[in-house]
Amino acid sequence: MGASVATGMQMLAVRPCIPACKQVLGSTSALSAFGRALSTRTGFASCSKPTSVGPMTSSNCKRVIVRAMSQRGSQGLPIDLTGKRAFIAGVADDNGYGWAIAKALAAAGAEILVGTWVPALNIFETSLRRGKFDESRKLPDGSLMEIAKVYPLDAVYDTPEDVPEDVKTNKRYAGASNWTVKEVAETVKNDFGSIDILVHSLANGPEVTKPLLETSRRGYLAAISASSYSFVSLLQHFLPIMNPGGASISLTYIASERIIPGYGGGMSSAKAALESDTRVLAYEAGRKGKIRVNTISAGPLGSRAAKAIGFIEKMIEYSYVNAPLQKELLAAEVGNTAAFLVSPLASAVTGSTIYVDNGLNTMGLALDSPTLSA
Repeated sequence: MGASVATGMQMLAVRPCIPACKQVLGSTSALSAFGRALSTRTGFASCSKPTSVGPMTSSNCKRVIVRAMSQRGSQGLPIDLTGKRAFIAGVADDNGYGWAIAKALAAAGAEILVGTWVPALNIFETSLRRGKFDESRKLPDGSLMEIAKVYPLDAVYDTPEDVPEDVKTNKRYAGASNWTVKEVAETVKNDFGSIDILVHSLANGPEVTKPLLETSRRGYLAAISASSYSFVSLLQHFLPIMNPGGASISLTYIASERIIPGYGGGMSSAKAALESDTRVLAYEAGRKGKIRVNTISAGPLGSRAAKAIGFIEKMIEYSYVNAPLQKELLAAEVGNTAAFLVSPLASAVTGSTIYVDNGLNTMGLALDSPTLSA
């Protein structure tokens, strides 16, 4: 299972003054008063001379400079999630996209809750407690990302009744409780009351190294269950405790729409389902709870989880050679995009698949293809 964000703002907008301004405010005296008020109260520069009573035209009103400073004082358009609470499902270490998203949201001011796969819970909590993640927890302001609470989670199971006996008695689950999707949602409600942001950073395919023609029904359905239906289940159970105006995001991959040999076991099918579900859930969650739903199609990252594919390094190298932007794809870049998507800046964006892959998805022919060199 598998960033820094600019938190301050200084926005400069340059717009020509037009005669329509006069029509809106009604008179030149009103315009003059409006200009003085702007210049003295908000830092707006007035047009030409504030005392002028002539008509506002492009000749005597060259520009209006608008400056808005956020409380944080840094420059740039703000992604401010102060007062928001995020639950991120699928954080089990400090080098995956889930961790990068958590950092980005934390840098923007959100309170962070995470759900960690039960067998990885003890290792993750121990590493966190002993400071092994301290370096990667650093935020742009020098502070460390704080995680309000870590929840055990296995999103393959919706309710306790769904858990088979062999899993209940598995020693890797010993000592953990309330880790099905329904139970985690209920526990979060009891602990915090509500959330604003839900992040799905989960994917697993037990037969991912097998070609689709060699994938068993069990392996195929397992990939669908863990990698796509888990998002449906999470949103289904968390929606009742999500505040209106909130947002949910998941992570997908270009194999949903392009052939990626080696990315098998039904994982490509699972990602295609996830993207389709994103559109349907955007409609249903939008109408029911005013929640936006989007997914990020991220490029290859050499995370521990991705290494299960077996050739992740070759995928990264291929991307570097063939993508329009020849640079390393950073997890922080996906984190920043996630922060934007769950923020008010993306208030009209929902049901979308957003590509963060240096543009690789746009290519139709590999530049390193032997065909080109022949």
